[in-house]
Amino acid sequence: MLNEIYTQICASEVNSIGAIYKLFVSLLLGGVIGFERRQKGQVAGMRTFALISTGATLAMLVSIYIPQEYMGLKNGDPGRIAAQVISGIGFLGAGAIIQMKGSVKGLTTAAGIWMTACIGLAVGAGMFVIATAACILIIAILKAFEFFEKIFLRGREQNVIRLKVSRIVKDSSLYHDCFKKHHVHVSYEYLRYDYTENFTTFNFIV
Repeated sequence: MLNEIYTQICASEVNSIGAIYKLFVSLLLGGVIGFERRQKGQVAGMRTFALISTGATLAMLVSIYIPQEYMGLKNGDPGRIAAQVISGIGFLGAGAIIQMKGSVKGLTTAAGIWMTACIGLAVGAGMFVIATAACILIIAILKAFEFFEKIFLRGREQNVIRLKVSRIVKDSSLYHDCFKKHHVHVSYEYLRYDYTENFTTFNFIV
């Protein structure tokens, strides 16, 4: 019986036992990554990452199942559904950054969301070893690189200085002169205009 289950899991065709197994593997891998993000105080945690990876796996299973079940279907692209996951997941990644209200924090979580979707697709395609290796690699990057950054980039954290001006201003040279006077280095800036309320918000990354 175990041999039969193993055969169905490793089969290239989509079947119930293999699909359920892949969904659970994907849930586990996504949950591991989400657990690490939640430890860092990110809003996107185990549930979010598990849903992303499991959803991506389901999309890949559907992509494989359609040409398998409807062999006479013309102009069918089995990779189309899976491809949309990669582009569509960008909306979740953007949301993780927008929630930070102008801060550069959240980029790592956004990248993790995208990578987790890729892992889910790999699991759906039956690439268990590669998906597991990618999950381990992500955890290693998040843990090890953070350690090196704390050692070698100590004191180089970026901060946001936000100025709200009660009129529409498109020239920020005055503020740059002020920063230079006080020896503050500005990495980059971005502005937001509100023509309804007639004010400008300057965001300086220093």
